[in-house]
Amino acid sequence: MQISPTPYSVTRIDRGSPHYPPRLQDLYDPPASLYIYGDIDLLKMPMIAIVGSRSASLDGLKNARLFAQALSETGLIVVSGLATGIDSAAHQATLGLGPNHHTIAILGTGIDVVYPRQNIALSRAISQQGLLISELPLGAGPKAFHFPRRNRIIAALALGVVVVEAAEKSGSLITARMAADLGREVFAVPGPIHNANSAGCHLLIQQGAKLAFRPNDVLEELYI
Repeated sequence: MQISPTPYSVTRIDRGSPHYPPRLQDLYDPPASLYIYGDIDLLKMPMIAIVGSRSASLDGLKNARLFAQALSETGLIVVSGLATGIDSAAHQATLGLGPNHHTIAILGTGIDVVYPRQNIALSRAISQQGLLISELPLGAGPKAFHFPRRNRIIAALALGVVVVEAAEKSGSLITARMAADLGREVFAVPGPIHNANSAGCHLLIQQGAKLAFRPNDVLEELYI
């Protein structure tokens, strides 16, 4: 990715810096540094994570857009992981509300590397209307072990995590469980019982996540 010209440049924030997000200190292994591209002041804003399946259903994509826009309209920053499916839908829906609505993508690559490649345009749009964040140095490519580590940053930054669709074994469930361990709120959107992508959400509900079938279910729990 060649980052488009904007008023910003890549900034490295080291742990201990006044700009370092304090919520990351709740992790047992906070990133030593973060690479940031975009409006760094957005780090001070309250955030909600929306995550889910890469192979989302049409209903799942619709729900991701619904939750992202409704939650963004209350002033929350929508955080996700720039993956295909639910992540992309949440980012795109937030951007679509206009320049006063912001989204943050936490990357499993260096900021100058876009994965998946089909999200180059989306990544560029986020960089101009939000933030790209990575703990990985410039040039770092996608590795399988990068993404669970990326997920812990998503979980820590957010007030809560909304899982829209997820299989029983998925990165979204990892994010949700990390969030629960950190004392964040976890919300799961239910779906058809025969849809494999709903199984993870139903499992989370059995384990104590709040069932969320409308955005107000999230807002009521966060007292916003």
